[in-house]
Amino acid sequence: MQKLATPSNRAQGRSLSKSTKYQASTATIDSSSESMMTAIDIANFNAFYGTFQALHDLNLKIPRQQVTAFIGPSGCGKSTLLKWCNRMNDIVPIAHATGSLKVGDRNILSRNTDVVDLRRQVGMVFQKANPFPKSIFDNVAYGARLHYKISRSELYELVEWSLKKAALWDEVKDRLKSSALGLSGGQQQRLCIARAIATGPEILLMDEPCSALDPASTARIEDLIFELRRQFTIVIVTHNMQQAARCSDRTAFFFEGKIVEEGATEDVFTRPQKQQTEDYVTGKFG
Repeated sequence: MQKLATPSNRAQGRSLSKSTKYQASTATIDSSSESMMTAIDIANFNAFYGTFQALHDLNLKIPRQQVTAFIGPSGCGKSTLLKWCNRMNDIVPIAHATGSLKVGDRNILSRNTDVVDLRRQVGMVFQKANPFPKSIFDNVAYGARLHYKISRSELYELVEWSLKKAALWDEVKDRLKSSALGLSGGQQQRLCIARAIATGPEILLMDEPCSALDPASTARIEDLIFELRRQFTIVIVTHNMQQAARCSDRTAFFFEGKIVEEGATEDVFTRPQKQQTEDYVTGKFG
């Protein structure tokens, strides 16, 4: 069990890491610089459910500390790829995959992958908020207690830090011992984000996190994504074209299990290279 650094210590660690990277880059530039800028590297990736092939020969690099949106019609493979990024498809007996899917330097498709540690590194927020039937405090503290050796004071500091990052602290600080099930839908979704970031992930996967929320709650989640991108790599699946345009730095358009086009979000939406992409983002189909 690891010893968890406090949020302030983690921030110091991040600053040191950035400084070290900068010093190294001024000395020499080699192929490793590209890998340092890539959070998830997908190469020749194919995914299957039994004999049905859901994803076909995908190649995609997801950059660090940016928001990447997956768009496309229902059933095109967006959520399937997202689930493979932290091996959630392991619970589906007939699911299997080929190719390479790297998080950092490790191919997570390897049988030697520690999926518990992987899911600490790659957090996930689902379409429907799924708080545990516990207190607000215990929801956020759950992962830290599982993964780290942590004192009571550090745990409280971590819970407060996570709730502040999720823009929820001011709304719940006086009722941390109350059931999380008593929160509104939007609050529950932000609580799930706080729970995900409390374990110290590098990557956050979000599978249509706003689809069940009202416009006001959706706006708060979008504002939160904008803030979190400074510290985390975020991958979001969305059917909302306006949301993808507002929230993401890069966009990948999926159709029938293939990536039709990928690039800077502004380019994909205003200067698409493929007619199929233009037809989709302008609402001609999908």
